[in-house]
Amino acid sequence: MKSGADRGDLALLLKALAFAAHKHRDQRRKDAESSPYINHPIALADVLINEGGVTDVEVLCAALLHDTVEDTATTHEELVNAFGSKIARIVAEVTDDKALPKAERKRLQIEHAASLSREAKLVKLADKVCNLRDVSDHPPAHWDSQRRREYFDWARRVVDGVRGAHPGLEKAFDAAYARRPA
Repeated sequence: MKSGADRGDLALLLKALAFAAHKHRDQRRKDAESSPYINHPIALADVLINEGGVTDVEVLCAALLHDTVEDTATTHEELVNAFGSKIARIVAEVTDDKALPKAERKRLQIEHAASLSREAKLVKLADKVCNLRDVSDHPPAHWDSQRRREYFDWARRVVDGVRGAHPGLEKAFDAAYARRPA
């Protein structure tokens, strides 16, 4: 963010970070270290700001909140009330319906990628960049090379649908994808 960032914007970012940290407080990542889940949304915001130059506070808040509805007891209405309809909409665009089978959720991510708003595409790109880096550097303990390759290939198909949204983030994705397991 610029050094002259609006105090209200900074307050909203901190509110989103605190909200996400609270909602994900009992969750751990699937990596071998079982790292705190909140590290993942923070990584997305970091990629957006420091690699993508994204300063849109609503996008950054949505990145911090992107898994709250999908992976915690958070409701869409709760996000609307706490953060407004635009941030809640961005989160909704990148939220999978956990009532569907995993294969269907993955298929729908590919199918819907191109129709996401530009803001949601930015969050989606940052999410896939971070996920590929995590799978490459700290894969889930039970994922063999084949499973990791399949994940990389699926993520590429999702990102292919959002290409054109942000060349810098796409370049970061391509660099992460280049680390695809052999």
